[in-house]
Amino acid sequence: MRTIAVPRSHNVLIGMGDADDAAVIRFTDDIALVQTLDFITPIVDDPFMFGRIAAANSLSDVYAMGGYPIAAMNIVCFPTSLFSLEKLTEILRGGISAIVEANADLVGGHTVEDKELKYGLSVTGIVHPKKIIRNTGLRPGDAIVLTKPLGTGIIATAVKAGIADTQSIDAFHRSMAMLNKNAAEVMNQFPIHACTDVTGFGLAGHLKEMIGNDSFEIEINTSALPILPNAVKYAAMGFNPAGLYRNKEYVAEMIAIAQSVNQELVDVVYDPQTSGGLLIALDARVADEFVRALKEKGITDAHVIGMVFAGMRRIRLV
Repeated sequence: MRTIAVPRSHNVLIGMGDADDAAVIRFTDDIALVQTLDFITPIVDDPFMFGRIAAANSLSDVYAMGGYPIAAMNIVCFPTSLFSLEKLTEILRGGISAIVEANADLVGGHTVEDKELKYGLSVTGIVHPKKIIRNTGLRPGDAIVLTKPLGTGIIATAVKAGIADTQSIDAFHRSMAMLNKNAAEVMNQFPIHACTDVTGFGLAGHLKEMIGNDSFEIEINTSALPILPNAVKYAAMGFNPAGLYRNKEYVAEMIAIAQSVNQELVDVVYDPQTSGGLLIALDARVADEFVRALKEKGITDAHVIGMVFAGMRRIRLV
């Protein structure tokens, strides 16, 4: 396949080829635009909840860059032969609820007829050009903090199989529907070295992205991982999504697993997430203070889950 040359002006601070969470374009010396888009297929049956989760998932990339959303546009692929327009209305209502909570405006969108239902947002945010947070930039001595529990892919698979119980489903819905807004507001008050949001590549895949081409080892304390209720149990029963195995292949050359770590916990580390939490690196000396501030803001699942060391490019699970 031939490579496509993409022209790039000096105002594009982050763009094609940068492998970050969103694009950033300088508008003035004090304002840069953060632009992203994302859409997903239904991960839950309730249309309002699906709309809410899809919108939260789309907004998250702006928060991960240290920005604030200001405007959003709907992206809808809708099979009118399969679903009523009332269902579409509920999906859009769910999306609007997340946009309003983000203090952004819904300013338009586009809907097409499709064989498969999909919904998401194109989001524009703002950030100061000198306060952009990249998904790389780790330093030896950094702590790694995660703000939401893992296991959404595993729980979704268990739901489809009719196995998941009410407690698991409720926690699954709450976690995905929660915006990363409050976490980002706290993050922007601390000296953060790197941040990304945990989505389809799973925790392990996004840790690999944070390491980038640098010679760092990230040690993850699996006993400290926040995990959705019964996700480990369902993983042990084999309710793992296909994406989990793709993520395993993606990080295979970088992963090292202590013999004491159960396979179910390893599966959770590979599990693809929808509307996951922020994965944040900062100096370990202020990590406990940071986590306390997150919890005071209602981010009750925030935990220090690992540390960064100089050395070989590796993710070590202990």
